[in-house]
Amino acid sequence: MIHKHKKYYFRHLKDDIPAGIVVFLVALPLCLGIALASGAPLFSGLIGGFVGGLIVSWLSGSQLAVSGPAAGLTVIVFNAIESLGSFQGLLVACVLAGIMQLALGFLRAGIIGAFFPAAVIEGMLAAIGLILIIKQIPHATGYHTHFEGDESYMQETAQSSFYEFLHAFIGVTPGSVVISVVALLIMILWSTAWIKKQKLLKLIPGPLLVVIWGMAYNVFTRQFAPNWGVSTEHLVSLPVSEKATDFFNNFVLPDSSYLSHLGNPHVYTVAVTIAIIASLETLLSLEATDKMDPFKRLAPTNRELKAQGVGNIISGLLGGLPITAVIVRSATSINAGGKTWIASFTHGVFLLFSVMFLAKHLNTIPLACLAAILLHTGYKLANPVLFKTFYRKGMSQFLPFAITVIAILVTDLLKGMAIGMVIGLFFVIKTNYHAAITLIQDDSHYLLALNKDVSFLNKALLRKFILSIPENSTITIDASRAGFIDHDIMETIEDFIEAAPDSNISIKAIDLHGKEKIKKHEAVVILNGKAERQNGELVGSER
Repeated sequence: MIHKHKKYYFRHLKDDIPAGIVVFLVALPLCLGIALASGAPLFSGLIGGFVGGLIVSWLSGSQLAVSGPAAGLTVIVFNAIESLGSFQGLLVACVLAGIMQLALGFLRAGIIGAFFPAAVIEGMLAAIGLILIIKQIPHATGYHTHFEGDESYMQETAQSSFYEFLHAFIGVTPGSVVISVVALLIMILWSTAWIKKQKLLKLIPGPLLVVIWGMAYNVFTRQFAPNWGVSTEHLVSLPVSEKATDFFNNFVLPDSSYLSHLGNPHVYTVAVTIAIIASLETLLSLEATDKMDPFKRLAPTNRELKAQGVGNIISGLLGGLPITAVIVRSATSINAGGKTWIASFTHGVFLLFSVMFLAKHLNTIPLACLAAILLHTGYKLANPVLFKTFYRKGMSQFLPFAITVIAILVTDLLKGMAIGMVIGLFFVIKTNYHAAITLIQDDSHYLLALNKDVSFLNKALLRKFILSIPENSTITIDASRAGFIDHDIMETIEDFIEAAPDSNISIKAIDLHGKEKIKKHEAVVILNGKAERQNGELVGSER
């Protein structure tokens, strides 16, 4: 069994390693950008990336989720550093948040993830796709004023993103446009069936080819056509270590100040906030990743919470930002051909060694080619066909989907999902409201069917049906398909049975009692307009 397990991973190495390289190239500027936006040292974002790739990937039960610093926590981290007075205070809160997540995993809180409706999850993915497109167009055109937020959902950065989007076509840099246009053409070409049929070409991932193209263009234009080149501010920017000791000096290890922060009550408030937000974002990302998985595997949510808890403890102890499972990086891995957790682990390895040894060379990668990769990913997530598909499914599916998309775009990920969940829940209740009880008429005979669990929410509908039954009718009340009947429903039916003789209504009950989870009591059954009374049994009922 173990041999087969290893063989499974070896079989997918040809897909996972190139996908991991692509995720690494996308994650690299994001880790730096999120750290900058959070008011934290740039290297803290990279530490979060290392931990997400090297630690969480193999502790997690998810084959495709990629973890790292999340833009959804940017404002929380920024405010926490200000309110706690130091970055060390945030690190203590991060460790405590990890301990809380670990506890949530053992308490099996991961089950919450199973209650997100499919339409809401698909809406979240489509919204993230649109956010990627909006945020990457400034990079693609060479208009770049904000380093942070390529995957941010926060309202503050959303407003600036729309502003940059509108101005992206004014401050165009020719070199960035050439890079991004060619890169997009490569991505589109590499997703065609023709390329996938070519044995040699399909082994080369499109995103990796895009990065090679961007670097080659940058080197060529700097030497032969400076006016068409890309300026330094439009390139990846990594801290370059002259020697190995410079690299290790960037880690912030626990010291005596940790103990003083443990006595600050506000640290625990920040920790609880980080734990809740990070856990919710992780569960949302996990649900979305499972939906995108070509093999349709299901990740164990409780194990994921434990893995994230360990990750945040280690990240906090090393001086890194809080981390979560991040849907943008996960989607990038899937679209680049990633099949197992090895892709995420590979991205962590490359993050670590690139910063140690290759930072100088990686700083020649134009942001425009990374933008093209994310634009293509965004289009796949927000494909117009998806909107048409949900529209055809009816308003009960389309409205939760569309409202989730709009809500995330105008607020942030978690608020948007909360709004989507409320709308989704409304339609679930509405559907259950009408489906739980049905009334069918055949001349003067009526069939009142209790189709599944019938709760007090269905009482108004039941009363409506009862009032619609005319005098001198016959009615069959069929509860054979009901798993549970609420006490209020049973009471309403029994009141109807009691009053039926006055309207000359004949009633036949099928399998009515025994499902209301209350002690059977005296019931009345009307047969042919005559009332008969027995204890616990229904005269004329079919059992």
